[in-house]
Amino acid sequence: MVNEEHIPRVLSELVVPPSGALKTTGNPFEPYRLVDGAGETVGPAAAFFAELVARGRPATTLRSYGMDLLRWFRFLSALEMVWDQATQVEARDFCRWLQVALKPVRPHWRYPDGGGPDSDVTPGAERENPGRGKAPDGDRYAAVTVAHCESVLRGFYDFHLEAGTGPMLNPFPLARARGGTQARAHHNPMEPFAGQRRGRYRPKIVTRAPRAIPDDQFDQLFARLGSHRDRALVAFWVSTGARASELLGATVADVDPGQQLITVLRKGTGALQPLPAAPDAFLWLRLYQAQVSGLVPPGRDEPLWRTLRRPFRALNYDAARAMFDRANASLGTDWSLHDLRHTAAYRMAQDPKMPLTDVQWVLGHAFLSTTQRYFKPGDRGRDCRSACLSCPAAPA
Repeated sequence: MVNEEHIPRVLSELVVPPSGALKTTGNPFEPYRLVDGAGETVGPAAAFFAELVARGRPATTLRSYGMDLLRWFRFLSALEMVWDQATQVEARDFCRWLQVALKPVRPHWRYPDGGGPDSDVTPGAERENPGRGKAPDGDRYAAVTVAHCESVLRGFYDFHLEAGTGPMLNPFPLARARGGTQARAHHNPMEPFAGQRRGRYRPKIVTRAPRAIPDDQFDQLFARLGSHRDRALVAFWVSTGARASELLGATVADVDPGQQLITVLRKGTGALQPLPAAPDAFLWLRLYQAQVSGLVPPGRDEPLWRTLRRPFRALNYDAARAMFDRANASLGTDWSLHDLRHTAAYRMAQDPKMPLTDVQWVLGHAFLSTTQRYFKPGDRGRDCRSACLSCPAAPA
């Protein structure tokens, strides 16, 4: 007799409704809230968010984790199953479904009925990006999204397992040990583990190459920017290598034109770090500040970047991305704000006078292996020698 638990579900007939949502609260103690189809707060997710806030995780991390939890609870809703009754079978089927399911197409806020410039795009259709030099966006979830979901849900159930509010076993287990033996069978339980195994249902991820914008395309893109503020932003991004959110969080006091430095709050460590910027960036910034002089409140703690229309609110990431998308649309390209960081890293990596460790410090990378992605194979010997001048084994 065959056990029904080992019979895979027919996922092709499963309909996952878009029930529930991840809502912004504006409360720093609870930046995001996961609600179900009835609009009620999902208690297990709220407890997990509170744990993340206590650990010092930023609001962007809560949003990223919340989207993964939203997919999981929608999947359980389609199965008519409670979250604390899920087993490895449901976790396995969720990862199977996530790798083959079509991504939902969100309607534009200006065209909620499906009209507008993208009304001829069918759900799941691929969009060509001829000016970006990358493969077109697929109609299914990327492997990194599936891997992120698996890691987040395993941590979610580990938290409730430790708190005693979840199932007795984590539905998202770690991979089995090789050779059929028990993993870490002789490990001292009083000693910490040196490293963790990967999740059993975590897909393999291919390391992507950096997406540097060619110089000729960057010049054309920069010429399509419509204001001094936009030119200053792009000039700072492409010369400092700062992340989009890091630069948008700068205040007036963070700018030091005399030293040609701008201080940003690092995303990973939360530390303040001054970054060198190009002189042109400070020139465009000065033109922008002269343009808004008398229109925005003065003060060293005021936001450095604001909207161009009243009431001149602080510029957020979505507005900055929309600005960059408009410049892309005029050229038929599809570069992103993060591609500016890749471009800055690639340019610094090709500078023979800039050691590898300096590039790592400017970009804020925790490991040198991350910075080495931006170096050409023929330049690694030169860059390695310049980065290891302090090594005792280095030649005189």
